[in-house]
Order: sequence, then C-alpha cells, then structure tokens
Amino acid sequence: MGISARGSVPRRATSVAFAAVLLAGGTVACGEGSVSDSAKERRPEVTPAAAVAKAAKNSEDIASLHYRITGTVPERGRLEAEASMSTEPLAMSMQMTTADQGENGRLEVRFVDEVMYVGGSAVASEKLDGKSWYRAHPAAWGRGAVDNNSHGVLPSQLEGNPAVQSTLLAASKDLQKNGTETINGTGTTHYRGTVTSSGLRAARDAAADQTTQERQIESLDQFIALHIDDTLTMDLWIDNDNHTKQFRMRGDTNDPRGGAEGNQLDLTITFLDVNQPVTVEAPPSKDTADIATLADHAPAG
Repeated sequence: MGISARGSVPRRATSVAFAAVLLAGGTVACGEGSVSDSAKERRPEVTPAAAVAKAAKNSEDIASLHYRITGTVPERGRLEAEASMSTEPLAMSMQMTTADQGENGRLEVRFVDEVMYVGGSAVASEKLDGKSWYRAHPAAWGRGAVDNNSHGVLPSQLEGNPAVQSTLLAASKDLQKNGTETINGTGTTHYRGTVTSSGLRAARDAAADQTTQERQIESLDQFIALHIDDTLTMDLWIDNDNHTKQFRMRGDTNDPRGGAEGNQLDLTITFLDVNQPVTVEAPPSKDTADIATLADHAPAG
C-alpha cells in the first residue's frame, strides 16, 4: 500500500478550487442471457468459494484494464464512465458523465506521474484563461482510502482500482451461485454474497502468509474507500477461464465527514479488455492551468 507525497497545496484548498471551476450542479466529494449447454459442460463444477477465490487470485495478473462503470453514487447520482488504467506505471484516463447535468456533466480526468488533469464541459471555460485543462498535484488514484487524492473531483468510489475491488467477494461467508449469464458475448457464472469490514479484517488476521495478508490489507483498504455503512452486497460474473468479467457493488454509505447518513451506492463495473496496451498521456503543458493559482485564493475552512 503506497503512501502518496504531500505537496504545499492542501487537499481542502484544491477541492474548493475545483468546486469553483465546475459548472453549476457539479459537486465535489464534500443483459441477461443463458450459456449454451456445451459451455456449461466445459466448465468443471467448483464450489462458489473456490471459484471466487480463483478469480481473485487471477486478478493479481492484471497489469492494464479497460473498463466501464454505470450506476449511482452518493452526492453525484446517476453516472456513466469509461476508463483505461495501467499499474506500471500507475496511470489512468477516465471519461465520466453525470446524468442529471446533461451536456454540462462531462469530465475527462487523467492521472499521469502523480499529477491529475481535468477537462470537459463540466469545467467552466471562463476560469481556464483560454486553456482546456486544469492540473493538480500531488494526486493519486488506485491506491487506498488514505492515499487516494483526486482533490474532490472524482467520487471516492471511483478512486479505487477495480481489479482489487473485484476481489472483495472472496471474503464473503454466504456465497451462492446465481445462475449463468452472457456478459459482452462471453459465457459467465454469476455469484452473489455479502461482505463486511469485520469479515475482511478477520480474513486479514487469518492470512497464512505475508503475501496473502498484504492482499487482504489492500482489499480492506479498498472497502473502506467505498464508505459502506455496514454490509456490501456484491455480484461477480466469472468466465470459463476463471477471470472476472463484471461485478456489481450495492450498499448504504456513511458520510465520511461525520454528518447525516449517505445515500445508496450501486455500481456495476464491466471489464472490456485486460492486459492490452494502455497509454495515458498528459495534455500539452501550454494547454493546462495549475489549480494552485486558484487555490491560493480559495476561502479558508
């Protein structure tokens, strides 16, 4: 679990600064089908726990991922996103649309070399001084609940690495097989179960070796970043080669600021391509404005 460096511009100040450059309504973080009989015959019978554990193990080999997100997150409502990420170096590019903002709800976010770049129709062009992007640093994505820092631009639930998030169901004690379905043309078996922070902690403490324990710590950290109040209900679709094709996470959330209860989280993440070449490039420097220039004038609080 990495620890991101902290720069001279505090996260609170840059969050306020980004709120100032997003258009009104842009808040800051404050098909089912059946598998053929022949496909069923090719898939050996395994227990739900064994199948989910194998998919979780295989996720460790994901070095790059192209994925789609649909669903609802607290404070943002309905959204859709498509993203590509790599682990070495750690980088990500995402296009996100918030449904209730229409054409003014489009954001493009890139993380490159611990710098975040933000553009799209949700950024007020009059604040950009003729440029197309804002940049902020230090910025971190895909790490853990403490280390992630998108300066409030992304919902916290989208700051996590989906390859790690997909492994959370391995800690479930009530796994069950829920039929077979076709996801993006691929036959899968559907599993469902619930996950709690206490269950993840128990799995961490019961780890037989250091490698397994580190993996469990990472999973727990990703769970914490989801701000789930108590129980996460999770669905996982696994193909015949024991790889995750899709997962869905649902649960009531808590308010990380200590206020009233959060809203319902309901996200579906679909893996479109795995371990294909991914390149994330920073926008031209001449076309970016540093958010720190605005943060210097952000109100205290």
